[in-house]
Amino acid sequence: MRRYNNPKIWFPAFLLLIVATGCSDPDKTGTNPGLVPATVISVAPPKGAVDACPSTIVTATFSKAMNPASINSTTFTLTSGTPPVAVAGVVTYDASSNTAIFTPSSLAVSTSYTATITTAAIDEYGNALASNFVWSFTTGTKACASGPPTVISVAPPNSASGICQNSVVVATFSEAMNPSTINITTFTLTAGATAVSGAVTYDPSTFVATFTPSSNLIVNTLYTATITTGAQDLLGNSLASDKVWSFTTATVSCQASTVPLGTAGNFKVLAGSTVTNTGPTTIAGGDLGLSPGSAVTGFPPGTLIPPAVMHVTDPTAAQAQIDLTTAYNYAAGLPGGAVLPGDMKGLTFTPGLYKTSSTVMLSAGNVTLDAQGNANAVFIFQIGSTLTTLGSTQVILAGGAQAQNIFWQVGSSATLGTNSTFYGVIMALQSITLDTGATLHGRALARNAAVTMDANTIDDP
Repeated sequence: MRRYNNPKIWFPAFLLLIVATGCSDPDKTGTNPGLVPATVISVAPPKGAVDACPSTIVTATFSKAMNPASINSTTFTLTSGTPPVAVAGVVTYDASSNTAIFTPSSLAVSTSYTATITTAAIDEYGNALASNFVWSFTTGTKACASGPPTVISVAPPNSASGICQNSVVVATFSEAMNPSTINITTFTLTAGATAVSGAVTYDPSTFVATFTPSSNLIVNTLYTATITTGAQDLLGNSLASDKVWSFTTATVSCQASTVPLGTAGNFKVLAGSTVTNTGPTTIAGGDLGLSPGSAVTGFPPGTLIPPAVMHVTDPTAAQAQIDLTTAYNYAAGLPGGAVLPGDMKGLTFTPGLYKTSSTVMLSAGNVTLDAQGNANAVFIFQIGSTLTTLGSTQVILAGGAQAQNIFWQVGSSATLGTNSTFYGVIMALQSITLDTGATLHGRALARNAAVTMDANTIDDP
């Protein structure tokens, strides 16, 4: 390097050296990734699980790539009892999914276990976790079957037609899968003999695999999705046979096709933890369900109008939650979309896909959804965080828009304000709250947390 005697020249050259060697941002996140510690974003069995299979394998997925050498039996431990006794096992790291895997030698039935990942686990830049990550689960009362995993829900559904060209393909498994076996080799999409290029992702917290095509699909074309027997669960069991299903795209170009709810579409209210009601709430046009939660309270004074019934922690509600997870991931995975503003006050939306990574609110007045004369028009709103409507606000339908074709995919929780009016299917990752007197013409479907009501009306328009 040439050294200049003039300090006015030497100093800028030094700055250029710093930029070239130490301040790049390869992730283009606006933050140097070398300064951001990794976090644990999902675990299996889930925190607080009470019926984990004694033959389970314990996994933790990180927010970024880790140093494999730092993921070992010292930094990833499993204990039981008081004082805690270490469980023997083998720790591995899957770099393709940023997932640490603890394979126990054996687990007992009806036993509480605590998993810990310490701050000695470091990312590829040498940053440690900010603090130890600890979670607990309890095994079930009996040994679990060690049979092959299955695909229990797919989207688009088999034999579906009219699917829009920007759709993704989603499959939900019956159990946790080995992330390294869920890839573009084991999960494929073809049009006739032509393979569709795309990317495959797997969410270990929901057992959901998603195939995202590299470009829009072709109109009026039959597509076939296949998951091969190369897909394996965490114990090394393969699917018993290939899972194959087909669907046909729409005859004309479209921006959003209806979200396939499966059996979740039979419910007006579906929650993951609890359903709580205060006052004379009325639910009509669909059932009330809870899975895997603890309690439904407030009925009466709440009323289900026949033939609506309750499904509380039964197989029907459990399957509905599985189908809701598939539908949620399908809606969340749709690519493209117009920008969804943070406040919908006074706006009019035409059919299509709208997206924001942040919060959305209706602060005052109305928002209008105009189907422009097409009764089958679909509206999909991808909301990265919370959805909130304030008191006495309204969603207005125009041009033949129908509540059953309006979908609100909410990455956190949704709250409908006092005496407000809302249309559409709310699919929230966490909770849904209807404040006093709020009316929902649609569905309140919460994946993980509660649905809370207070003197509301939930029905079809």
